[in-house]
Amino acid sequence: MKIAGAPISWGVCEVPGWGHQMAPERVLSEMAEIGLTATEFGPQGWLPIDPQERAAMVAKFGLQPVGAFFLAVMHDPDVDPLPQVEAELRAFEAAGGEFLVLAADSGRDGYDDRPVLDETGWRTLFTNMSRIREVCAAKGVTACLHPHWGTMVQNVDEVTRVLDNSTVGLCLDTGHLACGGADVVELVSSYADRVDIVHAKDIRRSITEKLLPGELTWSQGIKAGMFTPIGRGDIDFAAIVALLDDAGFNGYWVLEQDVMLDVEPPAGGGPINNARASLEALTALA
Repeated sequence: MKIAGAPISWGVCEVPGWGHQMAPERVLSEMAEIGLTATEFGPQGWLPIDPQERAAMVAKFGLQPVGAFFLAVMHDPDVDPLPQVEAELRAFEAAGGEFLVLAADSGRDGYDDRPVLDETGWRTLFTNMSRIREVCAAKGVTACLHPHWGTMVQNVDEVTRVLDNSTVGLCLDTGHLACGGADVVELVSSYADRVDIVHAKDIRRSITEKLLPGELTWSQGIKAGMFTPIGRGDIDFAAIVALLDDAGFNGYWVLEQDVMLDVEPPAGGGPINNARASLEALTALA
């Protein structure tokens, strides 16, 4: 089992005003400290923009680059996402990385609301997704779709529409899928062969079930402790691991526990403890 870290588990996020952003040196050093050997790059600009500097930063801590979570507006006919994708791929060439983990950006700040996607928007999204996958494949990078709360592919019916009408691979984000109304085990049993990479999140269902009815916004859910270390929530990771093993999955499991920080945690405290707990729980299922 290949297990990687994600900066969001340390509160590092692309959303304006999300909270205190920890420095790359501390986050990457803590990943290495608990035994992780790989990492995603985090939001654009958190690591150095220059590809060579980005590569050096990750290598300094002995971590293997997995790739990047990447927001792209793919549903708007007036927006061409390829220039930004191509710029990121140039960074991949120097810094490494196998996966461009695509989320269908709504075009709005944050994840608390989104526009309604019409049929023109769907056609445009499918076209742009295919274009991005082809450009990435030519560079040896796998582009896969990340269903994500507050994006244009959020709810389970939207996820299955993409999977049933395209050949794009899936970033199996257990937490976001559950928030969007999916029975994650059932979805994996149907689409295990489409999974390119896993974002492993555990949830407190008593909180996530308030999202779809609009009783909580995404940011309110984060602040309420919606995500929890693996093994302490309601996702059946044992079943998911078994299903993906049976399907021959050998990709990365990326540890994610979305948090918001108010201040810099004390040395040896804060997110590192939750990440360590998740790593231990997931490793025990390998």
